[in-house]
Amino acid sequence: MFFKHIDIVKGLYYGKTASLNELSISVGRSIPYVTKAVTDLINLNVVKEIGIGTSTGGRKPVTYSLIADIGFIISVAMSQFVTRVVITDMNNEFVGKVQEFQLKLNDDSNAIHSLVTYIKTTIINSGLPQDKFLAIGITMPGFIDAFQGNNLSFLKSSDDTTLVTYITKQVELPVFIENDSTAIALAEQKFGLPIARNNSMIINLGWGIGLGMIINKEIFKGHSGFAGEFSHLPLHKNGKLCSCGKQGCLETEASLLAIEAKATEGLKQGQVSSLMKYDIISADNIIDEALKGDAFAVKIISEAAYFIGQGLAILLHLMNPESIILSGKGSVIGKLWLIPIQQAMNEHCIPHLTTYTQLAVSNLGNDAQLLGGVTTVIENLYKLSPQANIFEPA
Repeated sequence: MFFKHIDIVKGLYYGKTASLNELSISVGRSIPYVTKAVTDLINLNVVKEIGIGTSTGGRKPVTYSLIADIGFIISVAMSQFVTRVVITDMNNEFVGKVQEFQLKLNDDSNAIHSLVTYIKTTIINSGLPQDKFLAIGITMPGFIDAFQGNNLSFLKSSDDTTLVTYITKQVELPVFIENDSTAIALAEQKFGLPIARNNSMIINLGWGIGLGMIINKEIFKGHSGFAGEFSHLPLHKNGKLCSCGKQGCLETEASLLAIEAKATEGLKQGQVSSLMKYDIISADNIIDEALKGDAFAVKIISEAAYFIGQGLAILLHLMNPESIILSGKGSVIGKLWLIPIQQAMNEHCIPHLTTYTQLAVSNLGNDAQLLGGVTTVIENLYKLSPQANIFEPA
């Protein structure tokens, strides 16, 4: 029965609470259909009535939500250097603390085995029965073939199976994978600012500079699923080698890695900064000191932001989006990004384009990718086997 009403489950998951009328609008189905579906899900102990909502006139509506502990999702958010793992319930609330592990995708030949160990450890330490887990959503950088279940850039399995097949076998749970920037765009669309819903460019400010595109309310991945390689726009004649093997990519001047390198070099050349107190300069150090007002840290970030704005000018001319949302790890810098990015956009764009495009910093912060992993699972609920469905009554 549950698999007949995935649209209702998704509507309640993303909205947390809703009346029958609100659900009807959000899922695009009739009130009679929604009423029957909600009744079915209540009988299956998936949905519960939670109270009376507000009214604009007439009888106050009854509101509903998913039962939080009916199942759990594991979200694994991977970057090039750090992997974060968290468990969420069916009300999209984190269960326990976010776990963080050091895992270098480029250097760790045993990365896939380490990842499996981290996931298993998280499940064991949670104290929750494994049959309560619905699936695992893994988001990561690289060229992701979500249809085949492989990362074409990182994490090769040792037995010639796909990444998804290997982890599923090891952990004994369904696994879905997605590119980190695409997943962040999903999270922004479902849980972020309202201006990110319809036509938006979501910029993933991280070790690279990713791009997730929402076009006509749908995630756009391109013909082969690899659209959004914003980091590798060839904007600079600097001779710097990029991670992609080319020279002069935007990433070489504006990523968190580039910011770290510039800070380190500046201090070697005698730059005075509060960063001098650190033995090793990290992106987190630079962000912290910039937020405290350190002039050198702010300068480096502002320069990177201007270059990002130049890249965004190209996107504006091509896509004419409703909004551009700055998300990902680096978005915690907040408003420090906005002025130099807007300046570059104003300098390099036709005014009509910048006038009607809103630039904003995400309200999801560093949780955006974790939420993207959960959303990846929710969007793939229809692929789960009914025989293994935890929502069916025993």
